[in-house]
Amino acid sequence: MKIIFKLYASLADYLPPEARQNRIPLDVPPEATVAQIIEPYGMPPKLVHLVLVNGVFIPPEQRATHTLAEGDVLAIWPPIAGG
Repeated sequence: MKIIFKLYASLADYLPPEARQNRIPLDVPPEATVAQIIEPYGMPPKLVHLVLVNGVFIPPEQRATHTLAEGDVLAIWPPIAGG
């Protein structure tokens, strides 16, 4: 099944060089969880702060069980500080 995977801010460095506009299409198994999709990219867990599927927040305790559907958009932001 196909999804869109987006990484923002400093996390964009974890995408392959051919990624455009911080996003890549992925072909994932239907039973793949959010955690399983993220894991191969080697991002430190402390940097995987805000995880959204189609704009809906997925809390850390649900990332190992939440599966995606065809056409979903998985977007991740690191912690951001401002002032």
